[in-house]
Parts: sequence; C-alpha cells; structure tokens
Amino acid sequence: MSSPTMAQKFTAEAIGTAILVFIGAGSVPLTVFLTGKNPFGSAELSTISFAFAFAIFAAVYSVGHISGCHINPAVTIALLATRKIDSRTAGIYIVAQLIGATFGAVLTYIILIGNDPAKLGLGAVTYNPDTSGIAVALAAEAIGTAILVFTVFGAAVDGRAPGGFAGIIIGFIVYGVIILVGPITGAALNPAREIGPDLVQSLIGASTKWEQLPVYIIGPIVGGLIGAFTYEFVGHHETATVPGAAVAEAGHGEAAQA
Repeated sequence: MSSPTMAQKFTAEAIGTAILVFIGAGSVPLTVFLTGKNPFGSAELSTISFAFAFAIFAAVYSVGHISGCHINPAVTIALLATRKIDSRTAGIYIVAQLIGATFGAVLTYIILIGNDPAKLGLGAVTYNPDTSGIAVALAAEAIGTAILVFTVFGAAVDGRAPGGFAGIIIGFIVYGVIILVGPITGAALNPAREIGPDLVQSLIGASTKWEQLPVYIIGPIVGGLIGAFTYEFVGHHETATVPGAAVAEAGHGEAAQA
C-alpha cells in the first residue's frame, strides 16, 4: 500500500482543522444566537465542549490515517521538538492548519449571514485582563495544552497504546480541559483555532483583540512542549536485551510503518 503524498497530507490537515473550527469554535456564536447568553453558564459551556469533542472524533477518524490529524500547531511543534517529524513536514502542516482554520471560520460566517455575524463573532476567544491577567491566561493555556499533548502522545503517538481509541480519548480530554480552562481564557489550546476566527472576524468588522493573540500562541506552544517532553520521560522504555529481542523489536517497527 502506497503512503499518502504530501499534497494529500496537507489537504487532510486543512480539512481536519476546518472541521475543528467550524464545529467547535463555530458552536460559540451559534450558542449565543440560540440562548442569548454571553458569558455562558455551565450548560452552554458543556454544549460547546461537546461540540469540540465531536469535531475531534470526526477529524481523527476521517483524516488521522492520512496525515496523523495534528490539526494544531502546538501538537506539530511538539512532534518536531521530539523528533517525531521533520522540519519540512512541520512547516507544511502548520500552513495547512492556518488555512484550514481560516476556512472553517469562513464557513461559520456563511451560515450566520443574515444574523449579524459581526456581533455574534466567529468563535475567537478572549480573556479578561482585569480578572485573570496575562500571567494567569498564559498559565491556563499552557496547562490545558500540556494535558492535551501529553494525552495525544500517550494515546496516539506511542505505538504501545490500545488501537482504535485515540480519537475518543483525545476528544474527551479536550472536553474536560475546556470545562476547566474555558471560564478563564476560552480554552483555545491551539494557535490556529484562534488565528483563523480572529482573522475572519477582523475582515467582517467584528471586535478582535489582536493584543491578546500572543497568549494564545505562546501558551499552547509552551504547554505542548511541556506535555510532549513529560511524556517522553514517563513513557521512555529501554529495548530488552534478551536474545532475539532486537529482531522482534525491528519487526514490530516495520509492521507499524506498513
């Protein structure tokens, strides 16, 4: 069986990220539209969290076997830093994710035409500098993304994990993290998920807090690196030295790549 081409992987990453932004981030303005509530209560936050979880289910199981379904620059950078992918692939994936996130925000705008999308927004998140402050916001995004990336490495990257469950586990850890971090920063956990809606919101005249964007870039990237290297330490295992073990290990690696 031939491997996917880089063009196919690029397209898969763009589509997967578009799904995440359209269904996940897009659930934010639609929830405001349906309920009139902003800020949200626990019921609305849970609904939005489930939307993100289901979007991740869809993305992982539809394009995960093509591109790995990073759909998040923080995940891609973590994989690059731990030498799981090369710099060329990482750069191509990040471009695809940014394009996909922007396209997902455009789709949200399209379905909101006629209902004042500039007022409702397209799902970009913000934090309140008067109550949380930049340090708390950075910490919240970093902690949330560290947990997410740690889970990704354990459930999807480590070949010892039980097969077939990665999408469910990752989707539900995102649900849990959003429940906790959402009230503080909106729980972007993903630079592309924030940049796409921010860009399209600015183009349609919606309120966009560009000055807060560094929190949603730096926090997830730093958190992703923490999560990745923590898993590298916890999950590291030495190759067995019993006779024949090296051959068995090599055969297992070839099977995983087939």
